[in-house]
Amino acid sequence: MKSANLNINLPLNFNQIINLVMQLPYKEKLKLSEVLKKETMQKTENDNILTHIASEKVLANDWLLPEEDEAWKDL
Repeated sequence: MKSANLNINLPLNFNQIINLVMQLPYKEKLKLSEVLKKETMQKTENDNILTHIASEKVLANDWLLPEEDEAWKDL
């Protein structure tokens, strides 16, 4: 599915969007479902990566403490 690169700002609330979706034919609902799946998967993967990167620096502060070395020395 190819989409145009348009920026349209429609002041719709969630319930209005749901009402519009409910009016779509079945095949269009399936297409929308696929778009939403891809969009939410993409955000989830990106969020997980960003969380990992952000956490690494914070955790490294604790990992580099002498107390941590002492705690793990027998393993």
